[in-house]
Amino acid sequence: MSLYLMSLVYVVAGILHFVRPETYVRIMPPSIPIPLTMVYLSGVAEIVLGLAVLIPALRTWTAWGIILLLIAVFPANWYMAVSGQFSHTPSWILWARLPLQLVLIYWAYTFTKK
Repeated sequence: MSLYLMSLVYVVAGILHFVRPETYVRIMPPSIPIPLTMVYLSGVAEIVLGLAVLIPALRTWTAWGIILLLIAVFPANWYMAVSGQFSHTPSWILWARLPLQLVLIYWAYTFTKK
C-alpha cells in the first residue's frame, strides 16, 4: 500500500508541474537557471520515478533516484521558507516542509533494499 501511495504522490506532483508551472517557478531560487525548464524537467522526473518505482526490477534504483530528486529540490523549499515572498502561507507550513523532506527521503529509502 505504501508503495502505491508513494507512486501516486510523485505522479500527481509531476503532473502538477505541467498544470500549474507558475506555482513551481515562483518557488525557484533566483540562482536556478532557466526556471521553467527546470520545472518541466523535475515534473518529468517525478512522473517517471513515480511510475518506475512500481516495477520490481527498477525499484531499488528508482528509490535512489527519488532520494536524489528530493535533495535536488530542497533549495526550492529552503527558498520558500527564508525568502519572505510567501507571506500568504503560514510560516510554520513553509518551515515544516524542510523536515518533511527528510521523511520523504526515508520513505523512499525503505524501498532501496531488494
